[in-house]
Amino acid sequence: MNKTVTLTYEGKQIELPVVTGSEGEEAIDISRLRAETGLITLDPGYVNTGSCLSAITFMNGEKGILRYRGIPVEQLAEHSSFKETAYLLINGHLPNRDELTQFSVMLNDHSLVHTDMKAFYQNYPRASHPMGILSSMVNALRSFYPALDTEEQIDIAMTRLLAKVRTMAAMSYKISRGHELVLPRPDLTFCENFLNMMFDTPVTPYEIKREVVNALRVFWILHADHEQNCSTSSVRMVGSARVNLYAAISSGIAALWGPLHGGANQAVIEMLTEIQTGGGGYKKAIERAKDKKDPFRLMGFGHRVYKTYDPRAKIMKKTCDELLESLRLEDPLLDVAKKLEETALSDQYFIDHNLYPNVDFYSGIVLRAIGIPTNMFTVMFALGRLPGWIAQWKESKDDPNWKIARPRQIYNGETEYAYVPIHAR
Repeated sequence: MNKTVTLTYEGKQIELPVVTGSEGEEAIDISRLRAETGLITLDPGYVNTGSCLSAITFMNGEKGILRYRGIPVEQLAEHSSFKETAYLLINGHLPNRDELTQFSVMLNDHSLVHTDMKAFYQNYPRASHPMGILSSMVNALRSFYPALDTEEQIDIAMTRLLAKVRTMAAMSYKISRGHELVLPRPDLTFCENFLNMMFDTPVTPYEIKREVVNALRVFWILHADHEQNCSTSSVRMVGSARVNLYAAISSGIAALWGPLHGGANQAVIEMLTEIQTGGGGYKKAIERAKDKKDPFRLMGFGHRVYKTYDPRAKIMKKTCDELLESLRLEDPLLDVAKKLEETALSDQYFIDHNLYPNVDFYSGIVLRAIGIPTNMFTVMFALGRLPGWIAQWKESKDDPNWKIARPRQIYNGETEYAYVPIHAR
């Protein structure tokens, strides 16, 4: 028998159906609640509210599980390329050889950016944050590629986004440094191409190292989707108004910019810098983090959803250790990070409060080791999250039960009173 929940209000009972997901998770369907009782639910931050049915990503924070289309993220990080993972998320299945080849060709064909866009980049103030530039430039793509009427055009637009945003990110970095632009090369992989466009110069050709490419591949796969987080929910909500793909993705980039979301890995490096230069060292930072009266927070520790070790953090830690060992880097910030990590993993306070190092802690260290500037960290997150945003937008667009998002509220302002003319106030 189908499960139901009985709600009693003012002597009247209403039966609300319970929806069960494929992994056994359950939700109360309240879609009839207001029509039958006049009530709505109040859930600040939507922490107990399911906004959609989705077949893209499954996560269980209590058990530390994350799967894309049913495949554990650990297996994808070990065996898959970023292109293959992107195809999986967007199309719902792993590609065969012909499908992956065709996808690769389309990515190469659409990797160049319209020359007129270069003028846009050059006219932003030098101090502009790359995320603000990226959000506006992605939205501007609609002006250059207006055709989004057929399924074929939408499929091309989705591939175009993956290809061009990678080029646009590297372009913004090069222009900010006053360097010549480096064009994408068809003989390089997706990750190799980005690194080459970022760091190759006529004077110093970029040496592509296997460990660096692998670290970037793992970083992007681990960030490719993460269920209905702030930026993904933004993409779905904006997309529910039936805006074009570029506008919806632009909203996700803007949401990801926040320091409590995608900006967390940048905040980790800024925190490590403060600890390293501010005196007191990592032990003082640990003491402050334990002090409930001190507003100081250890960035990169704990997670809103995961109540055990973030499964992505385990993978990122292994990747981080391998990268640092292969590059043999000497960096005082990395020394501080290692001390914080060792202490947090053995200190009972952190264990009791589930304050394990999360993926942002290790990813910030990895990006710094690769040579990515701190203000580009969130852009790197956005590049990784693109396949998930596209997949979520596509799923929402194709949903036969689609409705425009329109949350309600409980008003707690002034009750009605008469207007008073200005001369009488």
